[in-house]
Amino acid sequence: MKLIIATIKPYKLEDVREALTAIGVRGMMVSEIKGFGAQSGHTEIYRGAEYSVNFVPKIKLEIAIPASMAEQAIETIANAARTGKIGDGKIFALDIEQAMRVRTGEMNEDAL
Repeated sequence: MKLIIATIKPYKLEDVREALTAIGVRGMMVSEIKGFGAQSGHTEIYRGAEYSVNFVPKIKLEIAIPASMAEQAIETIANAARTGKIGDGKIFALDIEQAMRVRTGEMNEDAL
């Protein structure tokens, strides 16, 4: 099993969700986050004063899937989230040692 963690631009969430659903991904966790990287923030004007915004709003997706689907899911996220501009995001894949569905007690891939 794999845990895919992806950070994407907020307006790309629906495109990514639709693309993942089309390949058979049945669920994901979504969080609103802030971060910085190569994009390193920007400046805004508020009430006539210019100020620096160091953290940029992003969406974090966490998707637990069978290992056999990991490459396809990563490619799908990348293709759906890509704008070609700085700040498109990152994707990480981690191994999951164990998973459990609390309601039924199902374990590992059965719990996904």
